[in-house]
Amino acid sequence: MTPKKLINTAAIATAAAAIILWSLLAACSQKASQQPSQSQAPVPAVTVTKVVSQELSRQIRLPGELQAYQDVAIYPKVPGFVEWIGVDRGSVVKQGQLICRMSAPELAAQRSEAAAKAQGASSQRIEGEARVQSTQAQKLEAAAKLAADDATYKHLKAAAATPGVVAGNDLETAERTVEADRARVRLYQENEKAARAQVQALTENEKAASENARSVSDIEAYLRITAPFDGVITERNVHKGSLVGPSGNMPMLRVRQVRELRLVIYVPEADVGGMAEGNSLNFTVTAYPGETFSGKLQRIAHSLDAKTRTMPVELDVLNSSGRLAPGMYAEVVWPNSRTYPSQFVPPSAIATTTERTFVIRIRDDKAEWVDVKRGTVMGDLVEVFGDLAEGDVVAVRGTDELRDGTKVTVKQPTPSP
Repeated sequence: MTPKKLINTAAIATAAAAIILWSLLAACSQKASQQPSQSQAPVPAVTVTKVVSQELSRQIRLPGELQAYQDVAIYPKVPGFVEWIGVDRGSVVKQGQLICRMSAPELAAQRSEAAAKAQGASSQRIEGEARVQSTQAQKLEAAAKLAADDATYKHLKAAAATPGVVAGNDLETAERTVEADRARVRLYQENEKAARAQVQALTENEKAASENARSVSDIEAYLRITAPFDGVITERNVHKGSLVGPSGNMPMLRVRQVRELRLVIYVPEADVGGMAEGNSLNFTVTAYPGETFSGKLQRIAHSLDAKTRTMPVELDVLNSSGRLAPGMYAEVVWPNSRTYPSQFVPPSAIATTTERTFVIRIRDDKAEWVDVKRGTVMGDLVEVFGDLAEGDVVAVRGTDELRDGTKVTVKQPTPSP
């Protein structure tokens, strides 16, 4: 074959191969255009539920402790010896009842000394008053003599106006007598003033001595110990002959009022909204299983403990039967409610990440993340606060895998049999 023919044959083969390759590519392209894209992601189906709006009303159980309504530890006011004690642990006492008598010999000596000083001060005051009266009498006597001598002087002076009737020496003597009488009256006036000042000082001394004697008597009265209120003796640490004093580590006696008790409970911050003074609450104690007691909410602290985030409240519990006792632990049924409706969703609908807490609302077949805050659990639902309304459709299962804005298909939950 000639070279020219070889070249023509090769060109024809190349053209044919090109035509075949183009045909194959066109066929593949047409086939690919007729089939759906394998890379396109399917639309996820999401099971949904509706937001429920209702008023929160539930009951929780909180621990509490019963305490005596009044609890007083009795210490001696003054040191002394226990002379007599008429109560023991468990004794029922009435207010003002004598429960212990002490003796302190040094106080008796102090009382006698103070009484003697008060008596001496009173005697001195009486003597001072007698001196005042004596001085007054002397002053009156001197005043009377002055008046008589002055009248004589004036009579002689009038008679001396006639020459030769009265001797000049007699008139001069009468005048000097009057001057002496005036000086004596002034002296007695000064003496009376001094005597009165002395009586005033003695009166103050007598008052101070009497106050001191009364103070010793008052202190001596502390040797008689009486019950401060109706109650029960729950502790006794002394016996007859014991030496006691104010600085003792243990009280002589402890009295508790138990006919009425305080029930102290600590309410968590999330549940303080349901509190109202005067409400009656039920509680139980382990000592009487199956029995329910009640108390009335009377005192609210209105302040949270910074460490526990709880608020202490107190209930008054009548205990006329005496079955309940201070120190018993109680379980209180605490109501929790709101005066306005709240939104509720299933717990699984709430998704939590490191950045936010949200539910997934479905609108126009698209997922929408809505930030919420958790509230209180009521039954199988959780209270939520956020931009939600009653009847909103949300995903039953909240997850950050379903991104905001994703197109979804809605799937109703399977009804439980």
